[in-house]
Amino acid sequence: MAKTVETSDGWYALHDFRTINWEKWQQASKTDRNAALDEFNKLLSNWQNIEENKQGSHVIYSIVGQKADIMFMLLRPTMKDLNKLENEFNKSALAHYTQPAYSYVSIIEKSSYTKRQTDPYEDPVMRAKLFPTIPKTEYMCFYPMSKLRGETNNWFTLSKEERGRMMFEHIETCKTYTDDVKRIITGSIGFDDYEWGITLFCDDVLKFKKLIYDTRFDEVSAKYAIFGSFFIGSYLAKEELEAYFQI
Repeated sequence: MAKTVETSDGWYALHDFRTINWEKWQQASKTDRNAALDEFNKLLSNWQNIEENKQGSHVIYSIVGQKADIMFMLLRPTMKDLNKLENEFNKSALAHYTQPAYSYVSIIEKSSYTKRQTDPYEDPVMRAKLFPTIPKTEYMCFYPMSKLRGETNNWFTLSKEERGRMMFEHIETCKTYTDDVKRIITGSIGFDDYEWGITLFCDDVLKFKKLIYDTRFDEVSAKYAIFGSFFIGSYLAKEELEAYFQI
């Protein structure tokens, strides 16, 4: 039986993708639209207070393409916190003009193929990775992925040492992009349809293509990676919301 990998887990994550019913929004009165945005701005202020108090984080991106219009990425200490947050938005007036397009539930995860020398929760560097403030870069790329369980190539039957070798090779490829591309890796085994969620952040959108292309040649990706849909978005700051929803 192959050995499992020890993981350290941080905040729970929700990627909430929505399409906006622009026709319904345009037909609403100016008073109703303003009231919906005012209510949502108050909700965002509450989210910001939580972020400043280091009890979670959030970000909003406008999605390019037809898969969705907007994405909320939300981090919270517990799954109940995420559920409460989701329901809070669903009950808001602005939510009545949106429809769910896709969602992903996971938890920030850091795995180690080597024996840990210190408690990761006592390490300031590791804690910053497990309980981060989400980067507010110009662009975001999100995709879910799993490892292959094929008859010939099956990731979960490989030895821990062999999996570690390939993952370290993969990490070496990624190091070239460390300064430009920030990432948050979330685990979703038992939480969603895929096994991990990858969220990349960068101010140069072309770096996403180059990074993902380069890593496709790594053995771990070439043989064992199964990818879901890719979502690309541009950052939507709170002060830009009024212009985004303007008729």
